[in-house]
Amino acid sequence: MSADNTTKWEEMGISADEYGKIVELLNRKPNELELALFSVMWSEHCGYKYSRALLPKLPTTGSQILQGPGENAGIIDIGDGQAIVMKIESHNHPSAVWPYAGAATGVGGILRDIFTMGARPIAALNSLRFGKLSEPHQQSLLKGVVEGMAGYGNTVGVPMIAGEIYFDESYSDNCLVNAMAVGLLQKGDPTAKGLATGVGNPVMAAGTPTGREGIEGASFASEELTSVSEERRAAIPQGYPETGKKLIEASLEAIGSGHLIGIQDMGAAGLTSSASEMAYRGEHGIELDLDLVPVKEDNMTPYEIMLSETQERMLFVVKAGRENDVKAIFAKWDIPAAVVGKVTDDGMMRLVKGETILAEVSAEALASAPMYQPETRVPAYLKELLDFDPHSLPEPKHHNEVLLKLLSSPNIASKEWAYKQFDYQAQGNTLKAPGETGAGLVGINGTNKAVGFTVDCNARLCYLDPQTGAAAAVAEAGRNLVVSGAKPLAVTDGLNFGNPEKPEIYWQFSQTIAGITKACSALDTPVVGGNVSFYNESQDQAIRPTPIIGMLGLINDAAKICTKDFKDAGDVVVLLGSNRDELGGSEYLAAIHDLTAGKPPALDLELEKRLQTACLEAIEAGLVKSAHDCSEGGLATALAECSVQGKLGASVTLDDNLPACSLLYGESHSRIVVSTTKGDLSKLIELVSTHNVPVKIIGEVQPGTLEIIQISDNNQIPLIQLEVEELESAWRGAIACHMKQ
Repeated sequence: MSADNTTKWEEMGISADEYGKIVELLNRKPNELELALFSVMWSEHCGYKYSRALLPKLPTTGSQILQGPGENAGIIDIGDGQAIVMKIESHNHPSAVWPYAGAATGVGGILRDIFTMGARPIAALNSLRFGKLSEPHQQSLLKGVVEGMAGYGNTVGVPMIAGEIYFDESYSDNCLVNAMAVGLLQKGDPTAKGLATGVGNPVMAAGTPTGREGIEGASFASEELTSVSEERRAAIPQGYPETGKKLIEASLEAIGSGHLIGIQDMGAAGLTSSASEMAYRGEHGIELDLDLVPVKEDNMTPYEIMLSETQERMLFVVKAGRENDVKAIFAKWDIPAAVVGKVTDDGMMRLVKGETILAEVSAEALASAPMYQPETRVPAYLKELLDFDPHSLPEPKHHNEVLLKLLSSPNIASKEWAYKQFDYQAQGNTLKAPGETGAGLVGINGTNKAVGFTVDCNARLCYLDPQTGAAAAVAEAGRNLVVSGAKPLAVTDGLNFGNPEKPEIYWQFSQTIAGITKACSALDTPVVGGNVSFYNESQDQAIRPTPIIGMLGLINDAAKICTKDFKDAGDVVVLLGSNRDELGGSEYLAAIHDLTAGKPPALDLELEKRLQTACLEAIEAGLVKSAHDCSEGGLATALAECSVQGKLGASVTLDDNLPACSLLYGESHSRIVVSTTKGDLSKLIELVSTHNVPVKIIGEVQPGTLEIIQISDNNQIPLIQLEVEELESAWRGAIACHMKQ
């Protein structure tokens, strides 16, 4: 018994019931090392105790899916014998305590998930959330996170092609740092899986020698942040991107050699998770001799060796007799590799030092954490927030000022301060700079094809209505691909929430799963894997539910890529979809009135599917010169962004019988602004109409000025008249201005 009267298993975060189950599984009391193995593998971060019951509800299969959840990353068929591998994961708590290292290792870890599948990483994306940018601490967090991601990604030569950054006070003490990576499998490339089979086959470790870094990192990610979390800085490992770059090449060459049975990176819980999960998947056992594990510090204990999260390490099972061949491959890339154990037939995870057995537990038991499904409760805050009527607020006197303030809101403003720090042109296949299109686009060498990727989530909508908000994130991701000319194919999700043991939080999570399920089913974008991150809260303040949707789309002819900028004066501006009186949950309320309230916009998934199909067909037919979806900031913001990007304005007339604020700033779903030539206008309208999608001519592209006029009772009411230079100044300089303070 320890001095504070707690037991060792309590100190390790294991409950009394869980300890009883461990004793039952072992048919004896565990020793301290065995207890440590269970503590990390049964943590929420590794064991998914509170999410596993609901995740199977997600749609995960489809004709385009080659590998769904269960492996290190998902695989999606893009035709011609080629496939895309993708995954998103969070690195939230480490980034909150040590922004640079937390973000850098987030990028390194997700890249390892990609190349362990046999795919060469071709791109990365990010989704970031911080508190209000006016606060110096949040500026420091943003600076450190972006520098960390850039420092790692730029060094390994993987382009950061797209992302999103949002600011809200709910993230003040718990920022979110989600990293997504994608890789390409060419025809004939061997794939790999994280499993151990073949009794007697050697188990090898390669990469950075194991040190005392990141010990108990998985447990750190499975608890709320507190005022003493800074003391857990030792639980945050550092990244070694130079080694990471060589590890990519060595691992891909080893996979290609045909000498490997299985391969997995040593991520959360390090050697413990990689060995036990490989054994469990392969229905075999693994015996590790800790005397053989390469270490970089003296007198490391078995506990430290097994729980270390030193970065840039891989574990693989090699065909017997091929050990020296594999060592030679890694030596060529100056990467240490050593045999550290063997595959067994008893299903056990056995740790030894020479002839001494240190720990002996079932790999299945370690990899099968208890599963909980807590009660749910609708949060008390919802009724008051949903009952709020946005029209009770006074109408602005000057909409010019409102639009400029919206464009300078850090949530809407240009994110070029961040993406200019990334080498988004690394590898030479990035087809458009970040922000030019709705998605990041990468060309496929040797073909006319391109793939598009996006990450999306409006957490305000998820806070007010988690089910519809999550579905809307899927829909917006699809629109961002479609307006770029890409057909949506599949999703990887990063689900970020507070403490799931609280009924209100688990209600948010369960509603989110329902929303993603409905939307992915309707849009035929199965979920191929992802990440759940709970306990994102501190001082009883939970983050807003933030289910980030990473989505892949395919463009069969890269020549038909579409961008958002207005192209030529005289082009016709057309709205696909309908404006509605839906101002609840908008950036307008948040940025202008400091409110997150009101009933959020409704989402018709059948209409959304028809809209996306119609827009994509119109782009493929060459009838669209620019396309941009309406989301945060509403129609006025979408028009302003098209103007800024193209350095051309537009004269827009709207005859909708709606309050001006709803018309300009409402964030109704299923709307896309496109421009076309006068000669193609009738063809565009006919094509869109055949899909039963509302379509309306709203204006014409013109030099110099964005003008928006509303017709009401046969009267023309000027709402907006701003020079494009004014719009650009507000939109382009906002974040950079904050970061110079």
